[in-house]
Amino acid sequence: MRRAIDLAARGLGHTSPNPVVGCVVLDERGEQAGEGWHRRAGGPHAEVEALRQAGDRARGGTAVVTLEPCNHTGRTGPCAQALLDAGIAHVVYAVADPTPTATGGAQTLRRAGVEVAGGVLAAEAAAGNEAWLTAARHRRPFVLWKYAASLDGRVAAADGTSRWITSAAARADVHRLRAQADAVIVGSGTARADDPHLGARVTGLTDTDVTQPLRVVVDSRASAVKPGARVLDGTAATLVAVAEDAEAGHLEGLVPLLRLPRAAHGPGLDITALLTALYARDVRSVLLEGGPTLAGAFLAANSVDKVVGYLAPVLLGAGPAALGGAGITTIDQALRLDVVDTRRLGPDLRVTAVPVRPEEN
Repeated sequence: MRRAIDLAARGLGHTSPNPVVGCVVLDERGEQAGEGWHRRAGGPHAEVEALRQAGDRARGGTAVVTLEPCNHTGRTGPCAQALLDAGIAHVVYAVADPTPTATGGAQTLRRAGVEVAGGVLAAEAAAGNEAWLTAARHRRPFVLWKYAASLDGRVAAADGTSRWITSAAARADVHRLRAQADAVIVGSGTARADDPHLGARVTGLTDTDVTQPLRVVVDSRASAVKPGARVLDGTAATLVAVAEDAEAGHLEGLVPLLRLPRAAHGPGLDITALLTALYARDVRSVLLEGGPTLAGAFLAANSVDKVVGYLAPVLLGAGPAALGGAGITTIDQALRLDVVDTRRLGPDLRVTAVPVRPEEN
């Protein structure tokens, strides 16, 4: 199963709106006969790839797969039926499929006489598929908020300069996160100050090997994105989210617009409406790279699933903080986080944490 989990990770950034899945097929004697992973949406599923490699050795054997085999016909056929046709006798899976259309593969297999066991290394497999599972369960994209700051929590100096607080190693890691996300989101402040490109460049991979994320600028007044902005080049698709009543004639024909209601409280747009609209566009994972104001709006809307902070051994003493306007006014309202990983990247420290939801206290 750990091999299947490792295989599944190879599909990160390429399979959306489908999950990442890995599969290992063992023959009757328990020896590995084939392996595969879901490489790209619309392509063969992991089980089909592994069965093709195993050939006749799959008959009477075992399929070990990270996600319950699907039970429906979409762009490809049902994997449960493919396993039956190959003569698989045992199926071991990690995570049950939560989608109403694809679930039921385990039941179909059992009814046909296949021995099925679920839940093996479920937590590890779920962690590797966290974005897709969150989207499937909540009908909105998984949101990872990334920020880079000095050790005293500043994302820029007092004069607004911010390039570069963190090292090249940390910035390269951010490009890895972009390549794994379906969309990258920034706000109008970041668009004005940095003129960001938001494309993904991964060392060792060519442009054809990297699936570029959708670039989203949240620009409620339609005033930050101008002709010639780097985010408007042809590297990847771009979407500008503006208020329903914003004057955006100067952007018509220049970039697709997403008109959304304004936030009920405070400035900006309705974050829930933004995520709903992105989900309808098959976005299942979001990398939030916006500044303090946009990050605060997402946190206030309870719409951040993971935080990755890159902390540089630098002190600035003044300048904007990493987070602002999250609706927190007293220590009792503080959003508690569970640190799940810490790692050195060059001189910097990367801290990964997840919010502790009320039901987890």
